[in-house]
Amino acid sequence: MKITYGHMEVASRKAIEQDLTHGVEKLEKLLKRYAPDLVQLHSAMEQIERTGQFSFSLNLTLPTGTLHAVSTRDDLRSTVKVTFAELCEQVKKHQGRLRKDYIWKRKRGRGFVKISESPA
Repeated sequence: MKITYGHMEVASRKAIEQDLTHGVEKLEKLLKRYAPDLVQLHSAMEQIERTGQFSFSLNLTLPTGTLHAVSTRDDLRSTVKVTFAELCEQVKKHQGRLRKDYIWKRKRGRGFVKISESPA
């Protein structure tokens, strides 16, 4: 996976380095099937001066599509964690669509009466 960091100050990057590596490891587990040189992750962070909040965005480029996740919060570490969690959910949903899970999902049985609900 090719990783690029844009618009990050050195002090803030050191503060979130552990969260970044943890999030990248989670993504690598989900993206085992893709060739590592075809997967690109671009991250950007900025601090909104008017509100003092942090905005963190991730762009994941896969051979089958591009996924985006953005989060804005007061705490820098929680912003990074929420953004990676959102991106992981998008990757799972994207892979489910590629596998066509919506076609093969089992339907719930209808018309059967449970023993506990049967009339006495």
